[in-house]
Amino acid sequence: MLLRRNLLGTNHQSSRGYRFGVFSGNAVGGLAVSVLRHSSRQLSAVEMTRMRFTTRASFLGLILLLITRPVCAQTLEAGVARVDITPSPGLLLQGYPHPERIATGVRDPLYARILVLGAGSNRLAIVDLDLIATFGPAYLAQLRDAIQGEVQNLLVVAIHTHSGPALIPSSTPPPGDWETSAVAKVAEAVHQAATHMVPARLGVGYGISYIGHNRLRHNRDGTVNWFEPNWTGVSTAPIDPTVAVLRIDDLTGNPLAILVNYACHPVVFGPDNRLYSADFPGVVTRVVERAFDRKPLCFFLQGADGDINPNYAVTPLQQGAAEYCERTGTELGRVAAQVTQQIHTAVDPDASLQVAQDEIRFGPRWNAQQWRAADPRAADSIAGKTQSEYELTVTTVLLDKRIAFLAMPGEPFVDFQMNWRAHCPTHDCFFLGYANGYYGYFPSIIAASWGGYGASQASTWMQVGAGERMLDQAFVRVFEMLGRLKPIPEDLQQ
Repeated sequence: MLLRRNLLGTNHQSSRGYRFGVFSGNAVGGLAVSVLRHSSRQLSAVEMTRMRFTTRASFLGLILLLITRPVCAQTLEAGVARVDITPSPGLLLQGYPHPERIATGVRDPLYARILVLGAGSNRLAIVDLDLIATFGPAYLAQLRDAIQGEVQNLLVVAIHTHSGPALIPSSTPPPGDWETSAVAKVAEAVHQAATHMVPARLGVGYGISYIGHNRLRHNRDGTVNWFEPNWTGVSTAPIDPTVAVLRIDDLTGNPLAILVNYACHPVVFGPDNRLYSADFPGVVTRVVERAFDRKPLCFFLQGADGDINPNYAVTPLQQGAAEYCERTGTELGRVAAQVTQQIHTAVDPDASLQVAQDEIRFGPRWNAQQWRAADPRAADSIAGKTQSEYELTVTTVLLDKRIAFLAMPGEPFVDFQMNWRAHCPTHDCFFLGYANGYYGYFPSIIAASWGGYGASQASTWMQVGAGERMLDQAFVRVFEMLGRLKPIPEDLQQ
């Protein structure tokens, strides 16, 4: 299902970058038509004088319009690259509590997709990984240092496949050698994207897809059940079925990158799978790229999927997991491709790129002493999840004053994404999870009080309310970027 949105003329904020081009072209065309119409009949001296004045005034107005256009207007530039980061077989697969899940082969390659955006001297690299999470803190620091000379801002996100290599340093065998190699490949890909940037134009569109369901069922007695698949196909709530697409073209209209933002756990393959796979997001990217003759690079940007599963979640291989994965990804990919085909990209004559990465401190959710008493065998894990303080990065990006991105470092519940879409002051907005780190689930305050998987178990270790604080910080940043929150009191402003 498509939700069509005309980017030209929807509102002043979203179309301000396009009105000059439309207006100036129509002004000249309208003037020519006016002259031809007047010349088709005999004109009086008064009419001739009036027409000369009108013609001169129109041309003078057009000249003034061209002169007053800012000569220092920035152009948005974009560059893309993709690199295969699939490990050799033999690493532990992460996502299910089965320590014997060692990869024996490759079902489909795991990629790192890179988009570098620039406006003026400011640049941002978005690195989209076919992994369960981003690289660890030390490896992210290495990547940031490696690209610092070319790109100032880095946003690394992951699709959250449960059929990728474990990113746990203590796992056996350890992933360190592969992770070091993968980071080096990504750094080189960022360099390639940055050195091949071209002027770009943007457009946004939306669709609807119900490939998933909310996996937490609230019972009348106040308990919460967690259920993996939903064979009925009837959507549960809350869920955000929005398929948000950002299309980036070169100036001739050829697509460079297609960013598909959707919230759903990539867990069609279950714990019996032993092959590396990007799960259904890998299918989505292939379907979209094929629809455009493989010219653009398609990115799957995972949303707030903390409590969202695909309908065919954790399907055993013998019950058709591969087929259901293909079906799920194809359904979502077709919607994304149809939306992309309807998007009309345009150039903003005063392009801008604003990025804020705020470090917010949180305490632990659980009492370490009581937790160790309840589960003494998990002392090492408990120590890592009950530190006195954590510093989490929340990233806010604003493109052309009208397209906002919020990225959180973990698994936010879908409520946050719906809240962001409902209240973000920009015309278009995207919500990304698994960004620049991983710190477990972020349930809403009310979800934490209800309980259930992801809401009140060991996989959730940030203090209650962490998600709300990060969301509020992003709202503040966007209002600041739009100039609606000032650095000095209103009564002192000129």
